[in-house]
Amino acid sequence: MTKKKSLRIKIILECISCVKKSIIHKGISRYITQKNRQKAPHRLELKKFCPYCYKHTIHGEILK
Repeated sequence: MTKKKSLRIKIILECISCVKKSIIHKGISRYITQKNRQKAPHRLELKKFCPYCYKHTIHGEILK
């Protein structure tokens, strides 16, 4: 029997504005979430709260 690939995969979201200003800030805000591989094949971008910027910013998917 062959193994079936899981439809839901874990992804890491990283703050885009913290990455640009990584020298100034102490760290980079990261979130872990899941997405459906078939319904969302493209890179995911969500608006999340960044504790380092202290505001809601766009968090983009990064490679593991």
